[in-house]
Amino acid sequence: MCGIAGIIEESFDNKEKTIEKMVSTLIHRGPDQDGFFVDKHVGLGMRRLSIIDVSTGKQPIWSFDRKSCIFFNGEIYNYLELRKELSEKGVQFDTHSDTEVILQMYEMYGEKMLTRLRGMFTFCIYNIETKNIFIARDYFGIKPLYYLKDKNKITAFASEIKSILAIPGFYPEINDGAIVNFLSYQYNPLDETFFKHIYKLPPAHYIKIEGGTGKTVIEKYWSFNFAEDNTLSFEKTKETIQKTLEDSVAHHMIADVPVGAFLSGGVDSSIITTLMQKVRREEKHTTHNKVKTFTVGWDSLTEGEEAKQTSDFLGTDHTEIKINPDEYFNILPKAIWHFDEPVADPSAIGLYFVAREARKHVTVVLSGEGADELFGGYNIYLEPFARQRLMWVPHRILSLILKIPFEIRGKNYVRRVIQKMEDWYIGNAVVFKPEEVEKLWKGNAERPYPIHNLYKQAGQASDSTKMQYIDIHTWLIGDILAKADKMTMANSLELRVPFLDIEVAKIARTLPDAFKWSRGVTKYILRETFKNIIPESTRNRKKLGFPTPVRDWLDESRPEIYSTILTNDYIKSHMDLDYIKTLIEGHTSKQVDNSRKIYLLLTLALWYDVFIKKNMGF
Repeated sequence: MCGIAGIIEESFDNKEKTIEKMVSTLIHRGPDQDGFFVDKHVGLGMRRLSIIDVSTGKQPIWSFDRKSCIFFNGEIYNYLELRKELSEKGVQFDTHSDTEVILQMYEMYGEKMLTRLRGMFTFCIYNIETKNIFIARDYFGIKPLYYLKDKNKITAFASEIKSILAIPGFYPEINDGAIVNFLSYQYNPLDETFFKHIYKLPPAHYIKIEGGTGKTVIEKYWSFNFAEDNTLSFEKTKETIQKTLEDSVAHHMIADVPVGAFLSGGVDSSIITTLMQKVRREEKHTTHNKVKTFTVGWDSLTEGEEAKQTSDFLGTDHTEIKINPDEYFNILPKAIWHFDEPVADPSAIGLYFVAREARKHVTVVLSGEGADELFGGYNIYLEPFARQRLMWVPHRILSLILKIPFEIRGKNYVRRVIQKMEDWYIGNAVVFKPEEVEKLWKGNAERPYPIHNLYKQAGQASDSTKMQYIDIHTWLIGDILAKADKMTMANSLELRVPFLDIEVAKIARTLPDAFKWSRGVTKYILRETFKNIIPESTRNRKKLGFPTPVRDWLDESRPEIYSTILTNDYIKSHMDLDYIKTLIEGHTSKQVDNSRKIYLLLTLALWYDVFIKKNMGF
């Protein structure tokens, strides 16, 4: 696991110092080693967190003919199988690392090798003779990759935006369009980031840059689509899911360093931990069979107790930490610096704290991200089934309910019933609705994310499966995986996600609706598959994650938070302060829960202070 960076523009002065400066910003991603390659055309570098082949895996790693080198961030879980295949074809290796396997696969198969990789990755391969550059990102976007574009030419790339910001002479410009989208989504769904000219490489894409001419091609090499198979047997599919997940967890545990797990007390992390315990028991050479598990709790919530109950049942070596609100808000500026672009998901900070604690004990953790999106775990996926029960009610009656001049319970639900799903569902979280954005934002800078294109791609799938499709292509990338990567790597901890294994995804895409949702139960087949090996209370538990009580914390006792928002230069110049004051007053008087809106504005204000005004505060 590493952080990588590169400059690919001949006109850059003093490439050695520039790439050293870029890489130095990534030290938290790789505290163990650094590595560089510089010539007239490029400056490439990395920071390494040693996980596999600790002794000889130093980067860059070279091809056997010394014509190409690779800088790699991630893990390839089937590298031993691929190495064996290559060896049988006569390929010779200098190291025992998965990094060298990627390079040799590319040398033999070109970009077609990407769909053979089982893992999480971003990497750059450079040919010193042709000067060609090849950069790729994994299927679901588990690992991040950003690039700088100047006059339609890519001139730099990195695992984090702050590495690009470190380039001498680069002055950041704020991208208002990304921020307007952030107000709705709680993350930025656009390819262009909060900083103009800096872009994200989308998941399952690669970049090819031709040496000499700089001609650039960005292409998608893999797509995730649902293909419901109604011929599947429920019982046989359960067996397949269990076998495939066991295999995925075993592969994700491959490491030369200690491996633990995040355990929230919910079904997903419990399944992962259960399977890890099974792998440990089968490793007869292992002296310590207990998996180390970690959770975070808050003074006013009981998630830690539920995780402890699950830990006791599974027999793990469990650690729980409790964080108070002062600790939480004090760490926010530092966490936002690690994020590069804010993600206004309060649970992300919980991840920061639990990762910090876990790093004292292990170097790698497994976690349950991706299960909800692939197997249908969010409660909102049940809504289309409930809507069918209201189809007999005339729309004129439902319209009368909407004309009631005040909010009543169920009014939002009725509002959604009479709309097309494409007109209201943009993903698992909506903070400011379109009409609220209009009240908040000054001017016409809105650049809406093209969500309707995703609905077209989802084809004839059911509404619930369309929701999954939308979330896999937006929410999973922009929120779930972004916070997982940034908050763990902030603490030099590698997080692995066995549910997002390519082999698991192949099964999940074929599941009929009846396998995913039954009698108001989400992730039905997943819960049934592990019915006899995880606690019954856990199996039936609704989604937990690491929920955070910011609604209660944002009260009248924290005037400094509201001052941070209302005195922020960007917010003052781009947003209606009277509207924001109304939101704050409504919340502090406990008339309405505006905590998510306030928290989003707080993270935006802190982002501006940290990245634009350079007021680090940590």
